[in-house]
Amino acid sequence: MKMRKHILAALAGAALTFGSGLMAQAEDALERVMAAGVMKVGTETAFAPFDYIDAGKHTGFNTEIYAEIGKEMGVEIEWITLDWTGVLPGLEAGRFDVVAGPATITKARMERYRFSSPIAEATVAVLTCASCDIEAPEDIAGKPIGSATGTAQLAQFQEFAATLDTPPTDIKEYVSFNEAYADLAAGRIVAVANSLPNIAFVASQRPNVFKVVKPAFGTPTYFGFPGRIEPEYASLMDKIDEILLAMKADGRMEALQEKWFGTTFDLPDYVTEPNI
Repeated sequence: MKMRKHILAALAGAALTFGSGLMAQAEDALERVMAAGVMKVGTETAFAPFDYIDAGKHTGFNTEIYAEIGKEMGVEIEWITLDWTGVLPGLEAGRFDVVAGPATITKARMERYRFSSPIAEATVAVLTCASCDIEAPEDIAGKPIGSATGTAQLAQFQEFAATLDTPPTDIKEYVSFNEAYADLAAGRIVAVANSLPNIAFVASQRPNVFKVVKPAFGTPTYFGFPGRIEPEYASLMDKIDEILLAMKADGRMEALQEKWFGTTFDLPDYVTEPNI
């Protein structure tokens, strides 16, 4: 009898723990963040000029946007950095509240994540070496190329390459775009596909090494910050959108775009029907 009581007590305790876990998981995200005074933000730091390391310091367009978001909300921003392949799984696992990333807004991703109001254009273009004989996107035919694994940019590059009469000899996948740029500079590949804002920044930093191939070959797309799609995260994403829209309205967003990209973007308030 005593053993039975112990078993029942253990089962009751487990049920209580499980129920408490569900309650914690269902807790309103905005209320939790405001109560803690901290918002955890996941990102990678190899995606200049959005997030990157400069002289040992995490910097970029996203850091300044989230500084504004944190100031408006009255909370600290705690950065959690991972390789890109671990960022979205980390969000789903609850390691952080939202992603800085950013990520291209696609139909498939919108089924799994809620995206913020767009913060930049994400149309894909080609970066090549300054001395490479690549003057149009079609010139990659029959040559080795690359992009970052698990990205919308890689997917579009693969689709574009498949339309060419002579496919590229190899499409290399890299853990980060920085690795792809290093191989491009070393002559191991002749082109890297990334969003136009990213490669324009990279080329501006090393004009003797890289150049941008125009026009962009990708479908017009936008970058946004991915968040959790569950109902308890709606309030947090609503608050982030409220601040982003205010930044667009009062000129802060435009000023940051000009600072980091050397241009501004005509962005919709929301993307409800992605082009890809």
